[in-house]
Amino acid sequence: MYFAWSRFNGNGSNAIYFSRSTDHGVTFSAPMKLTASFKSLQFPDIAVTGNGHVYVTFRTFEASGPSTDAVGIAKSTDCGKTFSPGQLVTPFIPSDAQDVSDPEPIPMPQSQRDDPLFGEDDVAAGGRARDCGDFDTHCLSGYTFFRRDTQVRSTADQLDKNHEWIYVVYDATKPDTQAPTGTTYATVGYGTDGFGIGGQAGIFFLRYDGAAGTYTTPKLIDNHSTGHQVFPDISADGGVLHAIWWDSRNDACYDVTRPIGNCPDRRTVASLDVFASSSTNGGTTWSTASRLSNVTTNPNYEQFNNRTVPFAGDYLWVTSLGKVAYAVWTDWRNTLPGIDPREVPEDEDAGTSDVTQCRVVLTSTDRFGNTTKRWSGDRCPHAGGIDQNIYGNALP
Repeated sequence: MYFAWSRFNGNGSNAIYFSRSTDHGVTFSAPMKLTASFKSLQFPDIAVTGNGHVYVTFRTFEASGPSTDAVGIAKSTDCGKTFSPGQLVTPFIPSDAQDVSDPEPIPMPQSQRDDPLFGEDDVAAGGRARDCGDFDTHCLSGYTFFRRDTQVRSTADQLDKNHEWIYVVYDATKPDTQAPTGTTYATVGYGTDGFGIGGQAGIFFLRYDGAAGTYTTPKLIDNHSTGHQVFPDISADGGVLHAIWWDSRNDACYDVTRPIGNCPDRRTVASLDVFASSSTNGGTTWSTASRLSNVTTNPNYEQFNNRTVPFAGDYLWVTSLGKVAYAVWTDWRNTLPGIDPREVPEDEDAGTSDVTQCRVVLTSTDRFGNTTKRWSGDRCPHAGGIDQNIYGNALP
């Protein structure tokens, strides 16, 4: 049993650690740092080839340099007991949502936070924000969007005894789609004028040959003309590959210069579906992408951090047995929209990101006769405003 994770040590010094169990999970080995020569690493994934070799893939970040935005890999030939030094496989143009923090106070203070543990990621004014919403999570652009970065997922076909192939997918910016956003929102980076640069996110695939240390040229699985593709996953079994991802081709407000599901006037709309594709020739060609979800949903509901900011986890998974595959994901079809009474006047999203919540004004008087009014916390957290449920479907 193998386990890998990213340890956040501060100052951009995240590292990938690995542990294994040889007694079915009763005990685990001491954590082993895999990537001493690299800085700022995230999103480890594990693939085991047919000969038992263990591979850990990961992503590096240029923003925390000296480094570059790239797919990395580390290899073990002794069942995870030791690993060779990690290496970078290929660079990419990142698709990392970001903005400039511009916190605003709640017009009338709140007596207690809805989520006491959610506030640790609040960013000071002028700092880099990875997600945006209302009040202390408000950003200069006025957009509302969930946190997302280019992620790396990988797998291997354990029935393939003739190759030591690792199949890798990641969501990065498609070349030649970059454009200035005209705001502080960005996915690629910032220009010399201080405004953001955006681009269309697509799902890239490459096949890494662990025996030779070579890899195929990264290519798009589904080069669709509109919409962002993010948060991929991949499975391999019996010579068949299956890939899934979030896809915003049905976003009525899509533009490379704006976040997923955001309109020019800062309203948010239903924008995400799950799509899938398969390959029977080692990823050389892929089938026409098909839609798995039957409802397009809005990922920008402000459900977290005191009902102020959205969160869309990378909770998409696919597993397969030969040609048969099944995918699961979370979405927002059961989220109950509502009104946030603290927003007086209404903010930029015009209520399209607000969820059902129950608040009252609490009045207190001190011994000097001074009256203070505060909002209560959300008194109906289970009424549907924060619902995200799990769905699944078989792949065609």
